Amino acid sequence: MQSPPWLPSLVWTDYRLALLFTVICPLALLIWAFVEKSEAVQRLLFIYWRVASLIAIAIYLMIGAVPVGFFAGWFARILIPISLWFWVDLNEEIAELPQKRLGLAVRAWRWAISAYCLVSAIALAPALRCAFLPSKEMVDQSFCRVWLDAPWLFREFFSAGMKPYTLGLLASLALGVYVVYLAYFVFVRLGKQGRSATGL
Repeated sequence: MQSPPWLPSLVWTDYRLALLFTVICPLALLIWAFVEKSEAVQRLLFIYWRVASLIAIAIYLMIGAVPVGFFAGWFARILIPISLWFWVDLNEEIAELPQKRLGLAVRAWRWAISAYCLVSAIALAPALRCAFLPSKEMVDQSFCRVWLDAPWLFREFFSAGMKPYTLGLLASLALGVYVVYLAYFVFVRLGKQGRSATGL
């Protein structure tokens, strides 16, 4: 399947927005929360980083041309908004934050990243077909290949010393651990603590 001429621009825009909303903003907010000693924001962001680690796993799966990376990246965009709005106690604590800059910034970021994840998940949905192709066929198809260009460029800057196959294998192992932990949370821990982030 051939990729439309506007697709590379859309994909690169998505990666740039992902860098802004899923890495730069939450990292800045976490540092800010430590400075302000805001425990509610710290807990929310610790939960966020655990969930959002699936994006990093997806990137490395795509570096290794592992097709399931497409599904992992799409699923991460579903899990992130859920992780930010799911917790009743954190929602109440954040709603009660003083109308100062940190409180306003956290609220604005939660809405912004939720909107981004929704739009990005819709945009990425057609590429899920690539997750069901053999690796070689996936790489050979220009429609699938365009989603791999940014992860491959990322490797050149940050993991150039490692082979794509090795990175893909490590990412596959990390995905296995992530799935086990997610299953434990959904089927065991969630029943015990409900929608309370503290379990109280």
